[in-house]
Amino acid sequence: QVQLVESGGGLVQAGASLRLSCAASASTSSTYSMGWFRQAPGKEREFVAGISRSGDSTNYADSVRGRFTLSRDNAKNTLYLQMNSLKPEDTAAYYCAASSRGYYNVNSSPGTYAYWGQGTQVTVSS
Repeated sequence: QVQLVESGGGLVQAGASLRLSCAASASTSSTYSMGWFRQAPGKEREFVAGISRSGDSTNYADSVRGRFTLSRDNAKNTLYLQMNSLKPEDTAAYYCAASSRGYYNVNSSPGTYAYWGQGTQVTVSS
């Protein structure tokens, strides 16, 4: 079992950048695939970005590809999501999640993730 704590959210203007962090209570390298999801009011939770257990595969939602970048600091058990060129439609609660399913693939379905953080709010004003 692993506990996840997100941080780094905030209120920014369109075009700005934010970096979200997800600190895990234990090593996730080679143990869990990790993902970021977001949920806006009245909408379903959607996949944003993820990295495989093997660490050599990443995937991004089409809506964020080219603007968001995942990185991982295994020494700190921390996953980062660098978000650039933010848009009002990026406004949502962002959640970090861990999955033990698969090894080389990136899981994009929320149902494949067993562990979730409490979320951090990102609000982008126009």
